[in-house]
Amino acid sequence: MAMMAKMRSLAPAFIITIGGIFVLFMVLSDSRVIEIFGQKRNVVGSVNGEEITYQQFNSALERFKQQQKEQTGKDIDEENMDAFNDQVWDALVTEQLIKEQYKKLGITVTDQEVRDILFGPNPPEVLKRQFIDSTGRFNRQLYESTLLAQKKDVLVNIEDFVKQNRMQEKLSNYLLASVIVNEGEINRKFVDQSIRMKDEYALVDINTIGDNEVRVTDSDIKKYYDENLDKFKVEAQRKLKYVLFSKTATKEDSASIRNNLAAIVAKAKDDTASFRSYIKIYSELPYSKDTVKQNQLSDEAANMLANAAAGQIVGPVATYEGFVVYKLIAKVPSSETFVRASHILIPFGNDENKAKAEAEDLYNKLNSGANFAQMAKEKSTDYNSAKKGGDLGWFGKGQMVKEFEDVCFKAPIGAVQKPIRTNFGYHIIKVTGRSSNSYVAEKLVNRIKASAATSENAYNSANDFIYVAKKGNFDQEAKLMKHKVVETPAFAKDAFGIPGIGPNKALVDFAFDNDQNDISDVYKTPAGYIVAQISQVIKPGVKSYDKVKDQIKPMALREKKYEKAKQIAQQIQSRVSSGQALSSVVPSFKNAKYDTTNTFTATQSIAGVGRDWAFIDASLNTDQGKITSPVKGQRGYYVIKVMMKTPFDRSAYSMQRNSIRDNMLQEKKSYFFNQWLSQLKKDAKIVDNRRLFYR
Repeated sequence: MAMMAKMRSLAPAFIITIGGIFVLFMVLSDSRVIEIFGQKRNVVGSVNGEEITYQQFNSALERFKQQQKEQTGKDIDEENMDAFNDQVWDALVTEQLIKEQYKKLGITVTDQEVRDILFGPNPPEVLKRQFIDSTGRFNRQLYESTLLAQKKDVLVNIEDFVKQNRMQEKLSNYLLASVIVNEGEINRKFVDQSIRMKDEYALVDINTIGDNEVRVTDSDIKKYYDENLDKFKVEAQRKLKYVLFSKTATKEDSASIRNNLAAIVAKAKDDTASFRSYIKIYSELPYSKDTVKQNQLSDEAANMLANAAAGQIVGPVATYEGFVVYKLIAKVPSSETFVRASHILIPFGNDENKAKAEAEDLYNKLNSGANFAQMAKEKSTDYNSAKKGGDLGWFGKGQMVKEFEDVCFKAPIGAVQKPIRTNFGYHIIKVTGRSSNSYVAEKLVNRIKASAATSENAYNSANDFIYVAKKGNFDQEAKLMKHKVVETPAFAKDAFGIPGIGPNKALVDFAFDNDQNDISDVYKTPAGYIVAQISQVIKPGVKSYDKVKDQIKPMALREKKYEKAKQIAQQIQSRVSSGQALSSVVPSFKNAKYDTTNTFTATQSIAGVGRDWAFIDASLNTDQGKITSPVKGQRGYYVIKVMMKTPFDRSAYSMQRNSIRDNMLQEKKSYFFNQWLSQLKKDAKIVDNRRLFYR
């Protein structure tokens, strides 16, 4: 029975990738179901006219989610759901495009091929490994008998799995048959990895050449423009104005989360069940029992745990993770001491003596009974601590400037200290706590996030704005409704994301499928809901010379500096070629510097040079003891003398050749396939209407 269960577990939700190249494809039910009980079919999108229904997509989404949970042990977080939704969509789009290619290329797999694979001399490895005995041998008899004993539906799934794999293999063989690695490529790879070099060099850095040392005329600028037109090409671009309707958590949402956790705490305190069982049910993070130091906790949490007894449940308390409830397991001695202190900062300003006198006056008032927290709020210029009554929280040694730290770690708790001087000004310090404890604790975490009601209100507000904006003026209506309008920089159709908004392919498509001043529907982003207007349509072309003349001048100036640097480098090379040492020639040229490299290979960064491929390539192609012609690098011109170069090791090359070839071939195939798939998606007509179904 256990073996049959193993076999059933092999019925896949995804088609396994070929050599890490192919993306996972979902095994889907028939996508041609037209109507169910007379209800109209909902379509979330299409690929080259092939529709993807809501039912189909949602089914795939649930299966992906289930697999994710089986792999990680937890559900997808709400904040990651949009990205997860995109991954599922991309898998379905990819699968449909691959299906089209199977049909176009006539790729099929017969039932007999499937049986030959299953019962042939070398069954699929993923199946074979389930039948390896204790000696490491494949038990063919058990494999075949178990396979034949499967129920029809399980066997069909296994056969479909094998069939899809075989079709992928055929497609891979068709696409990648022409991908090869020649001997020259293998040789160069070996050289890059194994040949070690050490150089001495002169660098004529263009940044040492002043602007007044070269002359740039209008004709130079125009020449640069004419010779570099490709740098001034403009592809089709768009700009958007948009209003964001935030769905961040409100005070009410935070209060609700805190109240819910408070109720859980009350229940847990009276329950005999373990706190771990509550974490399993209610926490958004998996169970852990951690030892934390005083300064690793929020101030509120540190104070609660400091005053708690072992076994006590404390919280909820606000932390960077959200609201947290802790169960203190134990307090353990720490090798470090931590203090908590408050301070009032009086900066020097224009008169240090005046600042010192003010600090001393405050100190006297505090010793006479003035409230420290109130005085900090009124007088301290350290805004972050002042609003908390001067409180700096817990900190350890090395976190504050030395003068401040020395006082804090020596002063008695509760006593106001005389003003001390640091680079920031004069400080009046009051130590409020000291501890050498760490805490072993379990924690239950609920992140602070928007409620369904908050998200719904944001979505409805966005729709309300669309209604009035389409009837009136986008900017004016936004101003009347006190919404902030933001304009994006220009972006292209193939942009990964929209600046200021982030990845949002659907919104990019809207921008390029509509005209200037058109107003969008509601689009979902991680920050909330967006309503956008196309504010500018930029057509493709080349920027005119008049528009770019000013920005070209620095480019032309840089080229002139390169020309001057080359002239200097040629003079250096000439003198070295006549027998002078490079190190003795360079000091004669104010714009040049002499240096030597560390020992390096072509795959490594060079100290003082970096990853300058021109430098590396010149070194590789120059014999030991020889000097190069001037080499144009990233910073200027180099004159390089190769001081040491290890010889080509033919024996090592023979041993490593095949593994280098195999790795390069795999990389090439992966690159080729990814480019092929990317082009398929670029050329495809993909309609994505998920935003109408998921918000």
